[in-house]
Amino acid sequence: MASALIGFAALLALCFMGFRVGFATLVVGFVGFAMQRGWGASLAMVGQQVFHDSMNYNLSVIPLFILMGVLIVHARISQDLYDAAYSALGKFRGGLALATVLAAGGFSAVCGSTLATAATMAKVAMPPMRNYKYSNRLATGTIAAGGTLGIMIPPSVPLVIYGIIAEQDIGLLFIAGVLPGLLLVTLFLMVVGVVVRIDPKAAPSAPPLDPERRKEAIRGTMPVLGLFVLVLGGIYTGAFTATEAAGIGSFGAAVIAIARGHMRSLSEWRLCLVDATTTTATIFMVLLGAIVFSQFINLSGMPYDLLDYVDEWQLSPTGLVLFVCAIAIVMGMVFEAIGILVLLVPVFLPALSISGVDMVWFGILVVLVSEIGLITPPIGMNVFVVKSVLPEVPLGKIFRGVAPYIVALVTGLILVLAEYRPVGRQGRAVRPGLCSVSGVRSLQGLMLHRSDRVQSRRNLEPGAFADR
Repeated sequence: MASALIGFAALLALCFMGFRVGFATLVVGFVGFAMQRGWGASLAMVGQQVFHDSMNYNLSVIPLFILMGVLIVHARISQDLYDAAYSALGKFRGGLALATVLAAGGFSAVCGSTLATAATMAKVAMPPMRNYKYSNRLATGTIAAGGTLGIMIPPSVPLVIYGIIAEQDIGLLFIAGVLPGLLLVTLFLMVVGVVVRIDPKAAPSAPPLDPERRKEAIRGTMPVLGLFVLVLGGIYTGAFTATEAAGIGSFGAAVIAIARGHMRSLSEWRLCLVDATTTTATIFMVLLGAIVFSQFINLSGMPYDLLDYVDEWQLSPTGLVLFVCAIAIVMGMVFEAIGILVLLVPVFLPALSISGVDMVWFGILVVLVSEIGLITPPIGMNVFVVKSVLPEVPLGKIFRGVAPYIVALVTGLILVLAEYRPVGRQGRAVRPGLCSVSGVRSLQGLMLHRSDRVQSRRNLEPGAFADR
């Protein structure tokens, strides 16, 4: 276990020196494995793992969902979403901030990227809030926090990566993420209401939206809403798998973009495909680097030492989950969501499984914890994205603006923790939660039984990552 701790220390040092997470995990995993088995064995391991996992069909869901999100961004749908949300909430005090939260939730539902959501909302929502004298703290805090919704509301790339690592059904994870996502949207709306009640000057009243523009915005959002229902509904009812849903979603997003007058030239398609390819390559680098690093961690015996410590400390399943969440929150101050998942989950997966923790529920929990890290000092990825788009706003003011939303995220975390309590080593729950496997399957049973055909081609094949 000592070699694993040295490896983690070296990984943190490389990250603080400015190395990308994917490259740092690859280097540390390669060198650490070589120190124990030799350079030849390490070279062979890296080659085999990279080739084997890059050819994994299940990973094709990632570039497809990324392409879907990029196409939605290029369709310029964000302004219609924002105006439609404002037409519904503009009559309330703080209507522009409320519309920002609702539009961020809607945009993230079809985009799936937290950074893209934060950057897009900063460009769309900040000008009207600035025109009507909203405080910079409320405006930028709402935009940065709203962007975090992108990794919880399906389709979510972090949930896909978690499902691949933990060998869980991606469709079940998507369904389990819907209610927590809606809960977070509701909590964020409540935060805006509380802030403007305490400080009315932070959100002066704004005039209602023009009726014609309101109708136009609602019409513009209907295709996107239909695409979201098609993708998630198809997974939910078993009409198609998550990978098929990603392909259908990408095609639908392209049709929407073309219908809106975009993506009609080769230059636009080139820009779109370059964006999608760059994002996909970055994620795959992180994922493949983490796979190599996990091989080194497994060789060091750290996961099995953790099992011994769990027995020695007599940690309950709930205590183990809280311990992992505490580590994830600390990691979230330095790493992005995907980095947390690929580094943390493989280490604690054996202990969590043996302790009877529902892994679908835990996936929702760890993604929610990652959301907290996106707006938590000293890094706070979303805060720096908003700062890059709005350089004139002081960084400290943005961090003060997200503080109430951190409280809301912690509240959501507590509610998800209370929603399902794993007890004992048999995996039995006090009551089945809607974020658990049994809860999600119960909801599916109320609507439609999954067909035998779909059951035979579930998105994740058992044992696909068993060699890890």
